[in-house]
Formats: sequence, structure tokens, C-alpha cells
Amino acid sequence: MNLIDFPLRGEFITLDRLLKATGIAPSGGMAKAMVADGRVQVDGRDELRKTCKLREGQVVSLAGVRIKILAPPSAEADQNL
Repeated sequence: MNLIDFPLRGEFITLDRLLKATGIAPSGGMAKAMVADGRVQVDGRDELRKTCKLREGQVVSLAGVRIKILAPPSAEADQNL
């Protein structure tokens, strides 16, 4: 199984945008189709809402891929670089 850690850039990301941003779906339309076809789970439950808001700690699963949503990098960490 392919495991992906995805750090947020804000408070949340929508499910369709996550699938596109991680390269799981080659386009937004394909991402929406994957969700509509019932091929995506969020926290172990089937998710049919294409624009479901995902937040830190949630896990998205589909055909051999698991994506964990991480907290956005803190401003303090950026200043220490």
C-alpha cells in the first residue's frame, strides 16, 4: 500500500482537490468521478461528497493508497529555517 502524508496549507482541503494535488487523479473531473463511483473512503467510511472538507488527522483511502492529512507547517518552524 502506498502511504502519503499530506500537509495542509490552510484549515482544510476538499476531497476532490486532495486527490488531484496528490496525483491520484490526473484531473479535477476524474477526482470527482472517483468519489461519485464510491471508490474513496474517509476515516474508514465511504464518502460520496466530492467537496467534503478534510482536516488534520483525517485519513483518505482508495485502491492501494492511504493519505493522512497533516497539520499545516507552523509559522515558527518556517522562521527557524
